[in-house]
Amino acid sequence: MGRDVQEDRGRAIPETRREAVSTELKNQQRLAARTDAADDRKEPWIMNMFCYQCEQTGKGTGCTAHGVCGKDSETAALQDLAVHVAEGVSQYAHRARKLGVIHRPADLAVVEALFTTVTNVNFDPKRVADVIRHAASVRDEIKQAYESACEKAGQTPEPLAEHAAIRPADDLDEMIRQGEQVTVQRRIDSLGDDVAGLQELITYGLKGMAAYADHARVLGVEDDGVYAFIHEAMDFLAGNPGEVNALVAMVLRVGEVNLKVMEMLDAGNTGTYGHPEPTEVRVTPVAGKAICVSGHDLKDLKMLLEQTEGKGVNVYTHGEMLPCLAYPELKKHKHLVGNYGGAWQDQRQEFDAFPGPILMTTNCIQKPKDSYKDRIFTTGLVAWPCVTHIAADASGHKNFMPVIEAALAAPGFERDEEAKTITIGFARNTVMSVADKVIEAVKAGKIRHFFLIGGCDGAKSGRNYYTQLAQQVPDDCVILTLACGKYRFNKLPFGDIGGIPRLLDCGQCNDAYSAIQIAVALANAFECGVNDLPLSLVLSWYEQKAVCILLTLLHLGIKNMRLGPTLPAFVGPNVLNVLVEQFNLMPIKTPEEDLAAILG
Repeated sequence: MGRDVQEDRGRAIPETRREAVSTELKNQQRLAARTDAADDRKEPWIMNMFCYQCEQTGKGTGCTAHGVCGKDSETAALQDLAVHVAEGVSQYAHRARKLGVIHRPADLAVVEALFTTVTNVNFDPKRVADVIRHAASVRDEIKQAYESACEKAGQTPEPLAEHAAIRPADDLDEMIRQGEQVTVQRRIDSLGDDVAGLQELITYGLKGMAAYADHARVLGVEDDGVYAFIHEAMDFLAGNPGEVNALVAMVLRVGEVNLKVMEMLDAGNTGTYGHPEPTEVRVTPVAGKAICVSGHDLKDLKMLLEQTEGKGVNVYTHGEMLPCLAYPELKKHKHLVGNYGGAWQDQRQEFDAFPGPILMTTNCIQKPKDSYKDRIFTTGLVAWPCVTHIAADASGHKNFMPVIEAALAAPGFERDEEAKTITIGFARNTVMSVADKVIEAVKAGKIRHFFLIGGCDGAKSGRNYYTQLAQQVPDDCVILTLACGKYRFNKLPFGDIGGIPRLLDCGQCNDAYSAIQIAVALANAFECGVNDLPLSLVLSWYEQKAVCILLTLLHLGIKNMRLGPTLPAFVGPNVLNVLVEQFNLMPIKTPEEDLAAILG
């Protein structure tokens, strides 16, 4: 039965069966998962953990003993507690702002707590516990500031939810037990799938937004209105809202504010490193000592390039760092020689074979194999137990000498492999610079349709759909792509249409703003709405950054999107019906069926 349910969630849901699939079968799976976990613990209805925030969640309904991502139950409980305590910080910060008190440590602590809990970021219980203790300390500071402001204004402080008072235990085991009292499972049991799922949809959108906001902050781009909204939304969640219309309204507001955050990150990246430009990138190794950099953070890569200059060490990007090779201020470093490997889910094999150290700059880390555990390094918020972490000093500078020394001690690549290249760098500036040619080609009938095929990649079965879809897209159509989902097809030959490449790589998932601006520019040129363009969005998702991008697209009113390989487990049956009815959001079917429907 489990396999049948998985197929139903991942493929088409006929009109007459939506409720049956979304309610009866999903509840049967969740009931079975809870019962199994209760048997393991000898406590009815209490699980080791419950997490369903990513696409690969266990049985398509939730991880209940150990995360598919590698997260253990202790870390899961601490991450739930981190969000819980952060909501307490925001309760005070939101109210303090109404009285004119802005507390920057509270802004940063909540963003840090949310980003820490994004999938594949921090797997180290001790470091998560530190985040919790810091957030609680900041909460005490903002509490005092709020109460002082109330006294000055002659007001009585408002009564707050218990989030504002919880005191993290000093003992790690006891702190874990505190986290077990605030799991998602408990809210599902008391509120039901729809309300709890909407609360989580807001939370996951905020987690993705926090990641983008943190990337932008590192580059010096911040907006107080964004921090104010994050506090407002977290305060809203702390009140345990149950009114569906209010929850849906907040979901769309998350998407609205995230558009601003993505614009900020785009400004930070392009303002610091220049606009990406079409660039041929080598995807095979060259002889010499080597460092592999994975994750998403451009500033970390820049610091490493500066510190390795002249040391005889080549630097390779990996995963979502591939687009870095198109930024003028990064690619000018000649020892940034190319890209190694593919998407994040293949790293255990690829890092095992890499003859040098690996630096993880943000999320996407998997459990390291023993064969390379002593030569993988983390920085920023990403962490794994017993892996060397490179911290920033008070000015934000990081000393990457341990990574460089590991590279010099490692064998490196013995010889050049046959040169193979791909072309990247088709962000909004590049595409808009040839917009007149694109528009002319469309009007002349040379370009029939645009497909945006992109998003997160992952290890779960079903993602070969995206490879097959890209291969079957007709030769008179253009494919735009972004994020690591492109690794499913970005090394295949697609040719061009009158000199316009048929595959346009727009960049990282962090560069979704570019893709949105391209769509808006085309709509303006054709004097129509985005939904009226010959453009179809076929998206793959994995974690919370993809969630907040989806919410932004919904806020913009984008319709007829196809999403896969499965639909989010946290979207309850009635909410799913709303998304289908209002936005015609669809699960992917087969490449043949979807192409036939799209192209008529």
